[in-house]
Amino acid sequence: MTDFIPTPTVPAPDIVRCAYMEIVVTDLARSRAFYVDVLGLHVTEEDDSTIYLRAFEEFIHHNLVLRKGPVAAVAAFAYRVKSPAEVDAAEAYYKELGCRTERRKDGFVKGIGDAVRVEDPLGFPYEFFYETTHVERLTQRYDIYNAGELVRLDHFNQVTTDVPKGRKYLEDLGFRVSEDIKDSDGVSYAVWMHRKQTVHDTALTGGDGPRMHHIAFATHEKHNIIQICDKMGALRISDRIERGPGRHGVSNAFYLYILDPDDHRVEIYTQDYYTGDPDNPVVTWDVHDNQRRDWWGNPVVPSWYTEASLVLDLDGNPQPVIKRTDASEMAVTVGADGFSYTREPGEERGFKMGNQL
Repeated sequence: MTDFIPTPTVPAPDIVRCAYMEIVVTDLARSRAFYVDVLGLHVTEEDDSTIYLRAFEEFIHHNLVLRKGPVAAVAAFAYRVKSPAEVDAAEAYYKELGCRTERRKDGFVKGIGDAVRVEDPLGFPYEFFYETTHVERLTQRYDIYNAGELVRLDHFNQVTTDVPKGRKYLEDLGFRVSEDIKDSDGVSYAVWMHRKQTVHDTALTGGDGPRMHHIAFATHEKHNIIQICDKMGALRISDRIERGPGRHGVSNAFYLYILDPDDHRVEIYTQDYYTGDPDNPVVTWDVHDNQRRDWWGNPVVPSWYTEASLVLDLDGNPQPVIKRTDASEMAVTVGADGFSYTREPGEERGFKMGNQL
Protein backbone atom coordinates (compact mmCIF):
# COMPACT_ATOMS: atom_id res chain seq x y z
CA MET A 1 0.00 0.00 0.00
CA THR A 2 1.26 3.46 -0.93
CA ASP A 3 2.52 5.58 1.98
CA PHE A 4 1.24 8.98 0.89
CA ILE A 5 3.06 12.21 1.72
CA PRO A 6 1.10 14.44 4.15
CA THR A 7 -0.40 17.62 2.71
CA PRO A 8 1.21 20.72 4.28
CA THR A 9 -1.00 23.21 6.08
CA VAL A 10 0.77 26.17 4.42
CA PRO A 11 -0.13 27.12 0.82
CA ALA A 12 1.80 25.55 -2.04
CA PRO A 13 3.86 27.91 -4.20
CA ASP A 14 2.10 29.18 -7.32
CA ILE A 15 4.14 27.55 -10.11
CA VAL A 16 4.01 28.99 -13.63
CA ARG A 17 5.93 26.40 -15.65
CA CYS A 18 8.99 24.22 -15.92
CA ALA A 19 11.79 26.68 -16.70
CA TYR A 20 15.21 25.05 -16.83
CA MET A 21 17.24 21.99 -15.96
CA GLU A 22 20.82 21.95 -14.71
CA ILE A 23 22.69 18.84 -15.80
CA VAL A 24 26.21 17.71 -15.08
CA VAL A 25 28.20 16.54 -18.09
CA THR A 26 31.61 14.89 -18.12
CA ASP A 27 32.97 16.46 -21.34
CA LEU A 28 31.83 20.04 -21.82
CA ALA A 29 33.17 20.38 -25.37
CA ARG A 30 31.39 17.23 -26.57
CA SER A 31 28.17 18.31 -24.87
CA ARG A 32 28.41 21.75 -26.45
CA ALA A 33 28.84 20.19 -29.87
CA PHE A 34 25.70 18.10 -29.31
CA TYR A 35 23.38 20.75 -27.87
CA VAL A 36 24.61 23.74 -29.91
CA ASP A 37 26.00 22.38 -33.17
CA VAL A 38 23.57 19.48 -33.63
CA LEU A 39 20.39 20.62 -31.85
CA GLY A 40 20.86 24.35 -32.35
CA LEU A 41 20.17 25.61 -28.83
CA HIS A 42 21.37 29.19 -28.37
CA VAL A 43 24.24 30.14 -26.07
CA THR A 44 23.36 32.92 -23.63
CA GLU A 45 26.81 32.82 -22.02
CA GLU A 46 29.56 30.34 -21.21
CA ASP A 47 32.85 29.90 -19.41
CA ASP A 48 35.33 27.07 -18.89
CA SER A 49 32.99 25.08 -16.64
CA THR A 50 29.42 26.02 -17.56
CA ILE A 51 27.29 26.73 -20.63
CA TYR A 52 23.88 28.46 -20.46
CA LEU A 53 21.52 27.58 -23.32
CA ARG A 54 18.05 28.65 -24.33
CA ALA A 55 15.44 27.78 -26.92
CA PHE A 56 14.51 30.10 -29.80
CA GLU A 57 11.43 31.74 -28.26
CA GLU A 58 12.70 31.98 -24.66
CA PHE A 59 13.18 35.34 -22.95
CA ILE A 60 14.55 34.18 -19.59
CA HIS A 61 18.29 33.63 -19.28
CA HIS A 62 18.35 29.90 -20.02
CA ASN A 63 16.43 26.64 -20.28
CA LEU A 64 19.41 24.32 -19.90
CA VAL A 65 22.62 24.59 -17.91
CA LEU A 66 25.52 22.29 -18.80
CA ARG A 67 27.99 22.10 -15.93
CA LYS A 68 31.21 20.10 -16.13
CA GLY A 69 31.58 17.49 -13.40
CA PRO A 70 32.84 13.99 -12.64
CA VAL A 71 29.49 12.15 -12.73
CA ALA A 72 26.77 12.70 -15.33
CA ALA A 73 23.59 13.57 -13.44
CA VAL A 74 20.84 16.15 -12.95
CA ALA A 75 21.47 18.89 -10.38
CA ALA A 76 18.12 20.70 -10.59
CA PHE A 77 14.62 20.57 -12.07
CA ALA A 78 13.76 24.28 -11.93
CA TYR A 79 10.29 25.84 -11.94
CA ARG A 80 9.42 29.50 -12.27
CA VAL A 81 6.87 30.78 -9.76
CA LYS A 82 4.45 33.68 -10.17
CA SER A 83 6.09 36.27 -7.89
CA PRO A 84 9.02 36.76 -5.49
CA ALA A 85 6.72 35.93 -2.57
CA GLU A 86 6.15 32.47 -4.00
CA VAL A 87 9.82 31.62 -3.40
CA ASP A 88 9.12 32.23 0.30
CA ALA A 89 6.05 30.03 -0.04
CA ALA A 90 8.08 27.23 -1.61
CA GLU A 91 10.64 27.36 1.19
CA ALA A 92 7.94 27.24 3.88
CA TYR A 93 6.06 24.45 2.10
CA TYR A 94 9.05 22.11 1.90
CA LYS A 95 10.22 22.93 5.40
CA GLU A 96 6.84 21.79 6.69
CA LEU A 97 7.24 18.60 4.67
CA GLY A 98 10.52 18.04 6.52
CA CYS A 99 12.59 18.28 3.35
CA ARG A 100 16.09 19.67 3.21
CA THR A 101 16.10 23.18 1.68
CA GLU A 102 18.76 25.69 0.65
CA ARG A 103 18.06 29.35 -0.18
CA ARG A 104 20.38 31.62 -2.17
CA LYS A 105 19.38 35.24 -2.67
CA ASP A 106 21.74 35.53 -5.67
CA GLY A 107 20.67 32.22 -7.18
CA PHE A 108 22.47 28.95 -7.73
CA VAL A 109 23.42 29.72 -11.34
CA LYS A 110 23.96 32.85 -13.46
CA GLY A 111 20.85 34.60 -14.70
CA ILE A 112 18.68 33.51 -11.76
CA GLY A 113 18.04 35.60 -8.65
CA ASP A 114 16.55 34.59 -5.31
CA ALA A 115 15.89 30.85 -5.42
CA VAL A 116 15.31 27.89 -3.15
CA ARG A 117 16.41 24.34 -3.89
CA VAL A 118 14.96 21.35 -2.09
CA GLU A 119 15.44 17.61 -1.87
CA ASP A 120 11.81 16.76 -2.43
CA PRO A 121 9.95 13.81 -0.85
CA LEU A 122 10.60 11.65 -3.92
CA GLY A 123 14.36 12.39 -3.82
CA PHE A 124 14.48 14.90 -6.68
CA PRO A 125 16.36 18.23 -6.59
CA TYR A 126 13.68 20.85 -7.26
CA GLU A 127 14.30 24.59 -7.58
CA PHE A 128 11.81 27.45 -7.38
CA PHE A 129 12.62 31.00 -8.55
CA TYR A 130 11.02 34.15 -9.91
CA GLU A 131 13.84 36.63 -10.51
CA THR A 132 15.71 36.12 -13.76
CA THR A 133 17.72 38.08 -16.31
CA HIS A 134 15.75 38.81 -19.48
CA VAL A 135 17.51 38.19 -22.78
CA GLU A 136 16.63 38.63 -26.45
CA ARG A 137 13.67 36.55 -27.53
CA LEU A 138 14.68 35.30 -30.96
CA THR A 139 11.15 34.69 -32.27
CA GLN A 140 11.57 36.75 -35.46
CA ARG A 141 15.27 36.12 -36.01
CA TYR A 142 14.59 34.12 -39.14
CA ASP A 143 18.15 34.82 -40.26
CA ILE A 144 19.37 32.32 -37.64
CA TYR A 145 16.31 30.01 -37.54
CA ASN A 146 17.30 26.48 -38.58
CA ALA A 147 15.22 23.69 -40.06
CA GLY A 148 15.20 21.72 -36.81
CA GLU A 149 14.77 24.70 -34.48
CA LEU A 150 13.94 23.99 -30.83
CA VAL A 151 11.56 26.77 -29.84
CA ARG A 152 10.55 26.07 -26.21
CA LEU A 153 11.35 23.95 -23.21
CA ASP A 154 8.28 21.75 -22.94
CA HIS A 155 8.62 19.36 -19.99
CA PHE A 156 10.58 17.10 -17.68
CA ASN A 157 10.02 13.38 -17.11
CA GLN A 158 10.98 11.77 -13.80
CA VAL A 159 11.41 8.09 -12.93
CA THR A 160 10.01 7.20 -9.51
CA THR A 161 9.24 3.96 -7.73
CA ASP A 162 5.73 4.91 -6.55
CA VAL A 163 3.59 6.73 -9.11
CA PRO A 164 0.46 7.18 -6.93
CA LYS A 165 2.59 8.67 -4.13
CA GLY A 166 4.22 11.08 -6.57
CA ARG A 167 0.90 11.95 -8.18
CA LYS A 168 -0.68 12.92 -4.87
CA TYR A 169 2.40 14.94 -3.87
CA LEU A 170 2.38 16.89 -7.16
CA GLU A 171 -1.39 17.43 -6.99
CA ASP A 172 -0.89 18.95 -3.54
CA LEU A 173 1.79 21.16 -5.13
CA GLY A 174 -0.82 22.44 -7.60
CA PHE A 175 -0.21 20.23 -10.63
CA ARG A 176 -3.17 18.82 -12.55
CA VAL A 177 -3.33 15.43 -14.25
CA SER A 178 -3.89 15.28 -18.00
CA GLU A 179 -3.31 11.58 -18.75
CA ASP A 180 -2.22 8.38 -17.03
CA ILE A 181 -1.51 4.70 -17.65
CA LYS A 182 -3.01 1.99 -15.41
CA ASP A 183 -4.04 -1.65 -15.51
CA SER A 184 -7.26 -3.41 -14.48
CA ASP A 185 -5.77 -4.19 -11.05
CA GLY A 186 -5.26 -0.47 -10.36
CA VAL A 187 -1.47 -0.46 -10.76
CA SER A 188 -0.25 2.96 -11.97
CA TYR A 189 2.60 2.99 -14.47
CA ALA A 190 2.83 6.68 -15.43
CA VAL A 191 1.08 10.02 -15.04
CA TRP A 192 1.35 13.34 -16.94
CA MET A 193 0.91 16.56 -14.91
CA HIS A 194 0.83 20.23 -15.84
CA ARG A 195 0.90 23.80 -14.58
CA LYS A 196 0.99 25.57 -17.95
CA GLN A 197 -1.85 24.81 -20.35
CA THR A 198 -0.29 21.86 -22.16
CA VAL A 199 -0.26 18.12 -21.47
CA HIS A 200 2.58 18.33 -18.98
CA ASP A 201 5.32 20.25 -17.25
CA THR A 202 6.51 17.00 -15.76
CA ALA A 203 5.58 13.34 -15.94
CA LEU A 204 6.17 10.50 -13.53
CA THR A 205 7.28 7.21 -15.04
CA GLY A 206 7.25 4.12 -12.83
CA GLY A 207 10.68 2.55 -12.43
CA ASP A 208 13.82 2.44 -10.32
CA GLY A 209 14.36 5.95 -8.98
CA PRO A 210 14.73 8.76 -8.35
CA ARG A 211 16.16 9.32 -11.83
CA MET A 212 15.62 11.72 -14.73
CA HIS A 213 14.01 10.03 -17.73
CA HIS A 214 14.25 12.97 -20.12
CA ILE A 215 14.08 16.68 -20.76
CA ALA A 216 11.90 17.73 -23.71
CA PHE A 217 12.10 20.66 -26.12
CA ALA A 218 9.31 21.60 -28.52
CA THR A 219 9.52 22.38 -32.23
CA HIS A 220 6.94 24.23 -34.31
CA GLU A 221 6.17 21.38 -36.71
CA LYS A 222 6.70 17.67 -37.36
CA HIS A 223 9.05 18.41 -40.23
CA ASN A 224 11.49 20.06 -37.79
CA ILE A 225 11.85 16.68 -36.05
CA ILE A 226 12.41 14.90 -39.36
CA GLN A 227 15.18 17.42 -40.13
CA ILE A 228 16.93 16.56 -36.84
CA CYS A 229 16.83 12.88 -37.82
CA ASP A 230 18.23 13.66 -41.26
CA LYS A 231 20.97 15.83 -39.75
CA MET A 232 22.00 13.14 -37.27
CA GLY A 233 22.09 10.65 -40.12
CA ALA A 234 24.26 12.94 -42.22
CA LEU A 235 26.63 13.39 -39.28
CA ARG A 236 26.79 9.60 -38.82
CA ILE A 237 25.46 9.80 -35.29
CA SER A 238 22.22 7.94 -36.00
CA ASP A 239 23.15 5.53 -33.21
CA ARG A 240 22.25 8.36 -30.80
CA ILE A 241 18.64 8.18 -32.00
CA GLU A 242 17.09 5.92 -29.39
CA ARG A 243 13.42 5.87 -30.35
CA GLY A 244 11.20 7.40 -33.02
CA PRO A 245 10.29 9.50 -34.82
CA GLY A 246 6.67 8.67 -34.16
CA ARG A 247 3.44 9.87 -32.63
CA HIS A 248 2.54 9.21 -29.02
CA GLY A 249 -0.85 7.87 -28.01
CA VAL A 250 -0.52 9.64 -24.66
CA SER A 251 -0.42 13.42 -25.43
CA ASN A 252 -0.91 12.85 -29.20
CA ALA A 253 2.45 14.59 -29.69
CA PHE A 254 4.94 13.80 -32.43
CA TYR A 255 8.22 12.73 -30.82
CA LEU A 256 11.86 11.74 -31.12
CA TYR A 257 14.17 10.50 -28.34
CA ILE A 258 17.90 11.01 -28.64
CA LEU A 259 20.87 10.58 -26.29
CA ASP A 260 23.54 13.16 -25.52
CA PRO A 261 27.23 12.19 -25.07
CA ASP A 262 26.59 11.25 -21.42
CA ASP A 263 23.39 9.32 -22.28
CA HIS A 264 21.11 12.01 -20.86
CA ARG A 265 17.91 11.50 -22.82
CA VAL A 266 16.37 14.41 -24.76
CA GLU A 267 12.93 14.32 -26.31
CA ILE A 268 12.04 16.51 -29.29
CA TYR A 269 8.28 17.04 -29.13
CA THR A 270 5.52 18.89 -30.95
CA GLN A 271 1.76 19.31 -31.34
CA ASP A 272 0.14 18.16 -28.13
CA TYR A 273 -3.11 19.83 -26.99
CA TYR A 274 -4.63 22.54 -24.76
CA THR A 275 -5.45 21.57 -21.17
CA GLY A 276 -6.31 24.92 -19.58
CA ASP A 277 -10.02 24.48 -18.79
CA PRO A 278 -10.75 23.61 -15.15
CA ASP A 279 -12.78 20.55 -16.20
CA ASN A 280 -10.26 19.28 -18.75
CA PRO A 281 -10.92 15.51 -18.75
CA VAL A 282 -8.24 13.04 -17.68
CA VAL A 283 -7.40 10.44 -20.33
CA THR A 284 -6.61 7.02 -18.87
CA TRP A 285 -4.83 4.41 -20.97
CA ASP A 286 -4.80 0.66 -20.41
CA VAL A 287 -1.17 -0.41 -19.99
CA HIS A 288 -1.81 -3.24 -22.48
CA ASP A 289 -3.02 -0.89 -25.23
CA ASN A 290 -0.32 -1.18 -27.88
CA GLN A 291 -0.93 2.38 -29.06
CA ARG A 292 -0.48 4.18 -25.71
CA ARG A 293 3.27 4.85 -26.14
CA ASP A 294 3.29 4.94 -29.94
CA TRP A 295 0.06 5.66 -31.80
CA TRP A 296 1.23 3.58 -34.75
CA GLY A 297 1.93 0.55 -32.56
CA ASN A 298 5.69 0.60 -33.02
CA PRO A 299 7.65 -1.18 -30.28
CA VAL A 300 9.35 0.64 -27.42
CA VAL A 301 13.02 -0.24 -27.18
CA PRO A 302 13.95 -1.79 -23.81
CA SER A 303 16.50 0.92 -22.98
CA TRP A 304 13.69 3.51 -22.96
CA TYR A 305 12.13 1.67 -20.03
CA THR A 306 15.30 0.78 -18.14
CA GLU A 307 17.85 3.59 -18.61
CA ALA A 308 17.75 7.05 -17.02
CA SER A 309 20.03 9.70 -15.49
CA LEU A 310 21.06 9.92 -11.86
CA VAL A 311 19.92 12.90 -9.81
CA LEU A 312 21.97 14.76 -7.19
CA ASP A 313 21.28 15.79 -3.62
CA LEU A 314 21.99 19.36 -2.50
CA ASP A 315 25.60 18.43 -1.72
CA GLY A 316 26.13 17.26 -5.29
CA ASN A 317 26.15 13.55 -4.49
CA PRO A 318 24.10 11.05 -6.53
CA GLN A 319 20.91 9.97 -4.83
CA PRO A 320 20.72 6.20 -4.25
CA VAL A 321 18.47 4.44 -6.77
CA ILE A 322 15.66 2.44 -5.16
CA LYS A 323 14.14 -0.52 -6.99
CA ARG A 324 10.47 -0.34 -7.97
CA THR A 325 8.42 -3.10 -6.35
CA ASP A 326 5.21 -2.66 -8.38
CA ALA A 327 4.97 -4.34 -11.77
CA SER A 328 7.05 -2.80 -14.54
CA GLU A 329 5.41 -1.54 -17.70
CA MET A 330 7.93 -3.38 -19.87
CA ALA A 331 7.38 -6.70 -18.09
CA VAL A 332 3.59 -6.63 -18.39
CA THR A 333 3.51 -5.56 -22.04
CA VAL A 334 6.33 -7.45 -23.79
CA GLY A 335 8.20 -10.71 -23.45
CA ALA A 336 7.02 -14.14 -22.35
CA ASP A 337 4.85 -12.82 -19.49
CA GLY A 338 3.48 -9.68 -21.11
CA PHE A 339 0.93 -8.83 -23.77
CA SER A 340 -0.38 -5.84 -25.71
CA TYR A 341 -3.43 -5.47 -27.92
CA THR A 342 -4.31 -3.19 -30.83
CA ARG A 343 -8.11 -3.27 -30.59
CA GLU A 344 -10.47 -3.06 -27.63
CA PRO A 345 -11.33 -6.22 -25.63
CA GLY A 346 -14.23 -8.08 -27.22
CA GLU A 347 -13.04 -7.26 -30.73
CA GLU A 348 -10.73 -9.39 -32.79
CA ARG A 349 -7.33 -8.32 -31.48
CA GLY A 350 -4.35 -7.56 -33.63
CA PHE A 351 -0.80 -8.12 -32.48
CA LYS A 352 2.29 -6.45 -33.83
CA MET A 353 5.70 -8.02 -33.57
CA GLY A 354 8.81 -5.95 -33.10
CA ASN A 355 12.27 -5.88 -31.56
CA GLN A 356 10.90 -5.93 -28.00
CA LEU A 357 12.07 -9.33 -26.83
